[in-house]
Amino acid sequence: MKKILLVVLLALLPFSLNAESKLNQILSSGELKVGTTGDWDPMSMKDPATNKYVGFDIDVMQELAKDMGVEVTFVPTEWKTIVSGITSGRYDVSTSVTKTAKRALVAGFTNSYYKYGTVPLVLKKNLKKFPTWESLNSEKVTIATTLGTSQEAKAKEFFPKSTLKSIESPARDFQEVLSGRADGHITSSTEANKLVIKYPQLAIVQDGGKNPAVLAMMVDQKDQVWINYVNQWIEVKKASGFFDSLLKKYDLKSL
Repeated sequence: MKKILLVVLLALLPFSLNAESKLNQILSSGELKVGTTGDWDPMSMKDPATNKYVGFDIDVMQELAKDMGVEVTFVPTEWKTIVSGITSGRYDVSTSVTKTAKRALVAGFTNSYYKYGTVPLVLKKNLKKFPTWESLNSEKVTIATTLGTSQEAKAKEFFPKSTLKSIESPARDFQEVLSGRADGHITSSTEANKLVIKYPQLAIVQDGGKNPAVLAMMVDQKDQVWINYVNQWIEVKKASGFFDSLLKKYDLKSL
């Protein structure tokens, strides 16, 4: 079946296979190289016990490699370098990132398969002090962000009066809130729902998610053959119910 799917998708491409395309290189080498941070629950997480990657996006990439008839290799990266990993050719594709205008200047995006909202988190004991987004927009408030993430840019937009504190991986912004070194941080609604379960001392500021955003894989923006192939694959998998089954598996809901 996977060989049939590969042949069908290749036939749908409007261009002949270019020898310079990642698609041809991947099929020739038998290896799909995927850049991933391993710190975004439940999309991509590195299990310290096994040193292996697990999560929604990991399942997506394993399925893509299986349908292409190749092996998948996960290449460690960080949020501050995930875009440069694409532009430098360190990997063929990234696990999902938020589509932003800044990233689109240098990297290409595939079709999207997930949409989320953005929400702030604070310590649960401070919810009365910070009941709304606007209550966090103050000169007396420190907002933590993870360097290189889309939330870093959003924090500047949403909290112009606050002191912004960028944290470099492998440390994460929510750890600053837990330690009391920051009053709050913002993240995807997807990660927030997982964090408040793992760390019950955290709470989501429930006055509505802002700035709905979409996730997609990043690829070389000049490689239209590779982009078209992955887009066709995503649409076929959407129609087959593959992404719906993953949403159920990880208890996720796309906006």
